[in-house]
Amino acid sequence: MAVRTGQQFLEGLNDGREVWYDGQWVPNVAEFAPFKAAVKSTAKLYDLQHDPRFREVLTVESPAIGERIARPYEIPRTRDHLRLKREAYVIWAEATCGMMGRSPDFLNVMMAALAAKKSFFAECAPARAEAVVSYYQHIAKHDLFLTHALLDPQLDKGKARHQQSDPSIPLRVIDRTKDGLIVHGIKRIATAAPYADEILVWPFPPTFQAGEEAYANVFAVPMNTKGLKTLCRPSFAAVDGSRADHPLSSQFDEIDATVVFDHVLVPWDRVFLHEDIRFLNRMYRDSRMRELTAHQTNARLEVKLGFLYALILRMTEAIGSTQKSDMMEMLGEAVACVEVIRSTTRSAEEQATVDPENGVMYPDLFALQAGRALGPVYYPKLLDMLKRVGGGGLIQLPVSLSEFNSPIGAELERSLRGADISGRDKAQLFKLAWDVCGSEFGARHALYEMNYAGERGALLAGIHREYGRKQHYVQYLDKFLESL
Repeated sequence: MAVRTGQQFLEGLNDGREVWYDGQWVPNVAEFAPFKAAVKSTAKLYDLQHDPRFREVLTVESPAIGERIARPYEIPRTRDHLRLKREAYVIWAEATCGMMGRSPDFLNVMMAALAAKKSFFAECAPARAEAVVSYYQHIAKHDLFLTHALLDPQLDKGKARHQQSDPSIPLRVIDRTKDGLIVHGIKRIATAAPYADEILVWPFPPTFQAGEEAYANVFAVPMNTKGLKTLCRPSFAAVDGSRADHPLSSQFDEIDATVVFDHVLVPWDRVFLHEDIRFLNRMYRDSRMRELTAHQTNARLEVKLGFLYALILRMTEAIGSTQKSDMMEMLGEAVACVEVIRSTTRSAEEQATVDPENGVMYPDLFALQAGRALGPVYYPKLLDMLKRVGGGGLIQLPVSLSEFNSPIGAELERSLRGADISGRDKAQLFKLAWDVCGSEFGARHALYEMNYAGERGALLAGIHREYGRKQHYVQYLDKFLESL
């Protein structure tokens, strides 16, 4: 079962997991109204892998695994591998308008990256490297959907984890047995946790200090593990509205959750690092996960920004302002934003290099980091463009498009029609824009794009600190200065 169908994904969710919503236990996450749309959209992604139009891109024969697997699990050895992986990311992103930031391909490629750098984990202990590779093979063979939990609860940011008034709140090891680690505590913002198959836990940012060893752990467990509870945020899915009235939130609201570990046993074969701040602080960089995961996130962001650009363009056409000089300038700026992000993945592929240690072809980190740094700037910029074009038209919309079939339909049609577009079609377009920039769903996405890559100041400082072409440019300047 290396390449799952949507139905197989759905059947796998009926596993006794403990999911809570609004103080109530959810016995069937696949059919629970606040989750149902996102679960269904995820199932459709799995079905795309069996669509003859996409099968050769979305899946690949893997000699290492011994069967056909989903493309994101492939460990790239050539530039063509990277190109095909990017094309696979785009196909899935286009199926969700780029709105599912934690679709299964994200963690799939992260685990492929960790397995590709098994030598890093072997430095800690050979058993840890064996665990990483074995787990990667397991999820690839079963085409599992992983979520991850990185962040600790927001307690006192001025103190380290072990210095909190209650140091047992952040997730930590409380015991070691012959069977594995016993962990206890809380992690938060595990996107899609209610309907993922498994969860990968590792702490971020990797800035551990002496005394925090008990908190420095990387492991994975199934979502139905005994003692694991999933506590969900409010759903932003429009469960009572039609897809026409809520085009995005009715389909793509990924539920974020807090995960509580209550004396959970993590078997040793699922422990990748534990209680070692030196290795934990190195993992983000030395596992080279960033190159492969940013390749996926930038491809998804390209799709999402392209979707917003097209929406802005259609809205200017609807109100007859496309040829106005200020609108032309604004649309050109939107194009530039899309093309910069689009170029990061392709530039990274063109400048990719093989790591002689493992023979893996890694896309260029510095090109990809530009996308990670500019995404939090470009996404709000395009949202502002939507609001500028829509203006008051975003506010004065019918309760539902079905009103056009009511006794007041004619009045609505006259009041909402635009330039060469019917009132109904214009209302549909503006309802889509409101879902992007005015709804709770839209607000969550604005926060997500601003923060998913971490705190931007720290990200930018890290980009400069690690910039591999720094000396080339500095030496060029110094040589010029010497010539004077």
